[in-house]
Order: sequence, then structure tokens, then C-alpha cells
Amino acid sequence: MPVKLPRVMTGAELQSMLKSSVNFKSLGGVRVPGLKLGEDKLKWWREAKVGMFIHWGLYSILGRGEWARFNERIPYAEYEQLASEFCPKDFSTDEWAQIASSLGANYMVMVARHHDGFALWDSPGSYLAFDSMHSAARRDFVKEFTASCRKYGMKVGYYYSPMDWRFPGYFDPERLKDNALLMKKQCYSQVNELVTRYGAPDILWYDGGWLAHKGSDTSSSWFWEPDRLNRMVREHAPDCVINPRSGWEGDFYCDEGSAEVSGKIITVPWEKNLCLCSGASWGWMEDDPVQDLDWLIRMLVNVICRDGNILWNIGPDRNGKISPEIRARIAEFGAWIKQNGEAIYKTRGGPVEPVDGVFGTTFSGNRVYVHILDKAAFGQMRLQGLNANVLCACAPDGAPVPFTQTEEGVKIDVSRLADSTDTIVRLTIDKEPIPTVSEVYFSGKQ
Repeated sequence: MPVKLPRVMTGAELQSMLKSSVNFKSLGGVRVPGLKLGEDKLKWWREAKVGMFIHWGLYSILGRGEWARFNERIPYAEYEQLASEFCPKDFSTDEWAQIASSLGANYMVMVARHHDGFALWDSPGSYLAFDSMHSAARRDFVKEFTASCRKYGMKVGYYYSPMDWRFPGYFDPERLKDNALLMKKQCYSQVNELVTRYGAPDILWYDGGWLAHKGSDTSSSWFWEPDRLNRMVREHAPDCVINPRSGWEGDFYCDEGSAEVSGKIITVPWEKNLCLCSGASWGWMEDDPVQDLDWLIRMLVNVICRDGNILWNIGPDRNGKISPEIRARIAEFGAWIKQNGEAIYKTRGGPVEPVDGVFGTTFSGNRVYVHILDKAAFGQMRLQGLNANVLCACAPDGAPVPFTQTEEGVKIDVSRLADSTDTIVRLTIDKEPIPTVSEVYFSGKQ
């Protein structure tokens, strides 16, 4: 019996279908039969909902963002000297795991190596031994990070950039082929180290598969051969969830940046990646303003009601420390999410399509959670598309909420509920909704 292939859909069709602000990166990746994880293997990731991203490296010494070396055209020899200063004081990766736990995260992704080429582990595959074990620190931070994640019950994720600014061949791979192939060799060696050294990771998060800062991750797949690269990953980490940024289509899609999320429920696995601060940089910058709590809550609600995960980024300083302002905001957000976790964790987006700026829904079993962002507007509306009978409605504390259900939909009286950024009403219905999952291949063509 022939294998049923996913429907091919262009980027233009995607935007039309979703009527969404979401902008997936790396559409049109290489398709590799049997490489993608099935829904059963993705279940934990879909239910985790919240993760914490960490950008930290030599660039944190400068405090001008992770692209400082390239943007400022810092000579390699000068930048390399930063390794002699890279020795964080009074630092333990346990601090990161504790902060992630207070955020309400269930997984962590650490930048193991960014585009500057500096690896945060003892890496024999690193070109010219440019890694943390050969820095002033003489520490394997990936090893420490992995142990801390597992100690605090977090799933382990590694960010890895195939590209490396130290190689002239990156900027001209056809003319400087041999040099470019050295960079490619480093990539394969280091990815192999990451998936074999510390036990199988739960997430592999690529970034920077494009060449010469032109095109996209997918347009450079001829060079990286992501099918071969990720088959190697699967040999050692068969259940690892992999993003699409290597030029392979990946197990889930990514929407990057702080743009607001709108539109319909997204029926493929996806993740929103954004900063807890302004978003001007992923790496540490002094006095980078922290987003307010209401904005964080609204962003989370808009993502999970469209069936996505959210990966919050923080940039520790040169000593691996998180600023008091960020820690305070994380504590506030974590307290809110702990109070409302039933409506967030182990849920799926839907079954009712969200209305931008007004409400969205999540569900688990026969419970539907209505997340109301605008009480006044919601009070004039009816829930439509529930396709089930509502048995009862209540607030998170269990207090009953009046409602009526007719052929026109469900009218919920929220007038007596306290004002909140996200006013949640729990509906118990007479049958369990089924998550909508699409087998779609986004070609990226317009």
C-alpha cells in the first residue's frame, strides 16, 4: 500500500488559511521519509507548553548582543581573547534550572554554540579548540546544564548553529570550498558530540543554516545535507524533538520574535520564540527593559489557544546571572501560571476558534477552558463551534458561572467575575473534543 504523503501547501496558502500573524521560519525544508516524529512521540512536548531559552557565551562579556562580533566587525584574534576572560564567578547552572522552574517552564534550551563558533562544552570537534574547556573557565557548561535540567525535572534542549563566522568559506562556500567543508565537518562532529556525550537530549534546536547571510536555512540544504545530519541524530537520540532550522522540515515549526499572535488555531506543531525583555537582543544587554506582566500573560494565552508552545528567552550576564528585574518578572509570571496551570498545561488549543483580542480556548479531556482577554466584548458574544452540550461552568475557584446554551451557541455571564488580564471560565462538556492535526508540508513558495 503506497505511503500517503502530506499535502503540499505554499506559504501564501498558509497565511490565507490561518489568517494569522504567525510567520513560520524555514518553510520548504528537505522531506525525509520516516524521520519526523509521530504525534505519540510529540505528546510530551505539546503538553509542556512553556520552555525557557538561554543565550549566553563570549558575547555576554561585551553586553552588546550575540551578533556583536559580526555587527561591529571585531577581528577574530581580538574576539578570541575574550575566552581568557570567560570565567563566571559564583555561578551554577542550578540557578538557571531554578529560575526556569519558577517561570513555570517544563523544558530548557541552552545555546550550546552560537554563530561566533565558541562552544560551551569540551568539544574535540571544535575548530582550533574554541570552547569553554579551553577558556579561563575550564568548565563543560553543557554537561553542567544537562545535569541541572535533569535534577530539576526539566527536559533538555540544545541550540546549535551550523554556521560559524570564523570560516571565510561560510561567506563564499563555492570559491572557498575546502574551508567551507571544514566548517561542515565541525558541524557534524559537534552535533554528534551533543547527542552522544550527555545522554540523548530531548530537543535539538538548530539556527543559522543559511550561507553567507543570504537566502534561508532551506536554500542552503544542498551544502549541509540535513537529511544525513539528522539521520545521524536519530541514530543516537531517536525521540529527540528537532526544529526545522537545519534545512530539514523538522518536527515542529518556529515563529520568532515579539510580534503579537493572531488568527486561527494552527493545526501543526509550532512554537513561539521570544524574549522576556525588549527583543532588541537575545544575548545580555544592560538595562534592556523587561516586558510587563500583562503582556506576558496575553502572549502566552494567544499562543496556547492556537495550540502552540512558548519559549521565553533570557540573556544572563557575563557571570551567568539573571538581573533582579527579570527574576522579579519571572516570579510574578510563575505565580500566575501556577495558579492557572490547569487551563494551560497538558491542554490543546481549541476546540473553539479564537477571536483576536477577545478570547480563546484550550481543552483537556471533557473540560474546555475559556480564556477571556476582553470581558466587555466577550459579554456580547456566544461561543460557537463547541459541538457539545455544556454540563456546567465555573470559575477557577469552583464558583458556578451562569450560562445558557441554545442552537446559536453558549452565552456565558462573566459580569460578576473579577477583572483580570485573562479571565478563565471552565466548561465541563458531555464529550471530549479531538485535537485537529494536519499532515501538511509547507513548501515556502508564494
